[in-house]
Amino acid sequence: MAHINPAVSNRVSIPQLDHSAKLVPGVLLSGAVALVAYGLQRAELAVVGFAWIEALVLAILLGAAMRLVWTPSQRWMPGIRFSAKTLLEVAVALLGATVSGAAVLALGPWLLLAIVGVVAVAIVGGYVIGRAFGLPHAMALLVACGNAICGNSAIAAIAPIIEAEGEDVAAAIGFTAVLGIAVVLLVPVVGAALGYQATGVGVLAGLTVYAVPQVLAAAAPAGTAAIQTGAVVKLVRVLMLGPVSLVLGLMHARRHTAIEGKSSRPRLSQLVPWFIVVFLILMALRSMGWVPASVLVPLDHGVTAMTLMAMAALGLMVDPRAVAKAGPRVAAVAGISALMIAALAIGTIELLGMG
Repeated sequence: MAHINPAVSNRVSIPQLDHSAKLVPGVLLSGAVALVAYGLQRAELAVVGFAWIEALVLAILLGAAMRLVWTPSQRWMPGIRFSAKTLLEVAVALLGATVSGAAVLALGPWLLLAIVGVVAVAIVGGYVIGRAFGLPHAMALLVACGNAICGNSAIAAIAPIIEAEGEDVAAAIGFTAVLGIAVVLLVPVVGAALGYQATGVGVLAGLTVYAVPQVLAAAAPAGTAAIQTGAVVKLVRVLMLGPVSLVLGLMHARRHTAIEGKSSRPRLSQLVPWFIVVFLILMALRSMGWVPASVLVPLDHGVTAMTLMAMAALGLMVDPRAVAKAGPRVAAVAGISALMIAALAIGTIELLGMG
């Protein structure tokens, strides 16, 4: 009978255990910061009835505040990096199960084409504005995609594709989140000033507001029809995340090829990240009714928890001084981009006669 040397066996298994164990401190720390952020959002809801600052933003702010007074040692960093990258990718992938294609088709072809056009023009225009203000390539893309698609979620999804730095991600999310609050408050005012009925207000909210809950809040003063229209228009914007990610993956691979002088073709995984593939597969399954309704609520909670942990980890990886240095330019770019999207949205409503 063959003799197994215990030392050899340990050399095979222990490194894997050691790697997993190294993740624990940073993951727990990210989870703790995320839990505090969630608690603060709940406190906002209890006191004033709505969240002025969402938990995603609070998580980044808390993490960055900790980093301002304490720099995590190597003991914490593996788990922090895991939370910021891997957990974030898993969360984006699972989002696909919450999106259905049936509601999208009900909008009609012209409005669907208009939404796609607005998103495309907003991304290109926002990127050009960002570069004109001297923002780095990655930062300009993050702000443009955040404004054009779905704010924090788009920034979080695009960041790993273009290999954005933590400082860029945190700054982009921070400024677009603050701007998002202003947009929610302004949509009902602008809609009323322009004399829009429920459908017009819904389209305006769906094309300009970042997060789905914020769309509902912005459209609510115009009634139920506005809420329903706004939610579906917003859903189409979220769906743009898949093709935009694919295009940016291709562009990023080509950019690397040009910079590094390599002539080899990019791998498929560079063009289509695994989490975008899973996102599209789950969306297709949901559209065919193969995702049980009973799993949607716990799935949504799981995605929220992982995204919160990822944002907390990004905050812990950020040097707040670097973010503050880029602040005025990022704020200006985000603001001008938002005005451009508002103009595109109003033009779309007027062109299609939906006011």
